[in-house]
Amino acid sequence: MLALWIVLAVVVATLVVGLVVVVPRRRRGRRDSGSGSATTATIDAPPGAIPRTGAEPAPVAARPEEPEPEVGEPPELRDRMGKTRGLFSGYVRALRSRSSVDDEAWDDLEEALLRADVGVVTTTALLEDLRSRVHAGELRGADAVVAALREDLRRSLDTTAGTGLSYEGDGTCVWLFVGVNGVGKTTTIGKVARREKAAGRSVLLAAGDTFRAAAAEQLDLWAQRTGVEIVRGAEGGDPSAVVFDAVQRAQARGNDLVLADTAGRLHTKVNLVEELKKIRRVADRPPGNVNEVLLVLDATTGQNGLTQARQFLDAVGVTGVVLTKLDGSAKGGIVIAIQRELGLPVKLVGLGEGPDDLVPFDADEFVAALFD
Repeated sequence: MLALWIVLAVVVATLVVGLVVVVPRRRRGRRDSGSGSATTATIDAPPGAIPRTGAEPAPVAARPEEPEPEVGEPPELRDRMGKTRGLFSGYVRALRSRSSVDDEAWDDLEEALLRADVGVVTTTALLEDLRSRVHAGELRGADAVVAALREDLRRSLDTTAGTGLSYEGDGTCVWLFVGVNGVGKTTTIGKVARREKAAGRSVLLAAGDTFRAAAAEQLDLWAQRTGVEIVRGAEGGDPSAVVFDAVQRAQARGNDLVLADTAGRLHTKVNLVEELKKIRRVADRPPGNVNEVLLVLDATTGQNGLTQARQFLDAVGVTGVVLTKLDGSAKGGIVIAIQRELGLPVKLVGLGEGPDDLVPFDADEFVAALFD
């Protein structure tokens, strides 16, 4: 009988200990599961919006709590273009050391321009002009030729390009960003948003590249970092609908500027070119006003960038170029080729990976970086 009482006591003690341990854990689990909160707010589509395809949800706007610090001091072209400057200035010093400008000197100067990625067409035009002026007696000696080349290059560049970004016109200001995948387009938009917000403007991002899931996520991260809102759509949805909704949202909230990303797939495909044209038409409908169509090019691709530029220029009326990755292995002469051969101003240049390394293009500083 005593043994039975001992067994019952052990069982009761075991049950009590189990209740003491398990119940608090369950309570904590319930508290933890209810503690999360959403970081985005759904924006309902405005009346008259373009119908979305499939089961595309309404766009969302991120509302980050901790924006990035103010924009710091921008880098200088001279500091970031060391490789190009070293290459070009070496040829210039060799030319200046000659007693006369002979055929070998012209060959060296041609090689310098081509290796700097100025391009065959632009190089030929520049040297033919210099040769004719030497033969006419207008230029005498190597120093005069170098000085004339320097001035010709400066005149080839749009000296107002870096300050020429447009905010004017009726309605909501829209900047469209176009370019192929891999050129740094989405990162460029984030950096532009950072600069514009630091300048006191209210910015809204439009994730119009709906065909690359990582593009919307990447742009969303920049929205959080810079403290601006973003309008998104479903993956594979209609990009023009996203841009339309963003313009409507900006108008309703009084945003100064909409920065719209677009799909960066092959620009030579007819259907994709038509898609870009549609996005521009939609973005330009009242209350939208497309002030800029900025083509983002990778400076390291060199002359291949000209081919891309021509395609986009014909499709959507590009107003300017943002040239990324101009530091490092890039050859800065592509700036000259873009402006001289295509008539497109280079408005912004990327000089590094940092958030403040996107700066307005300065023609005088650029030429000085090549020669000095």
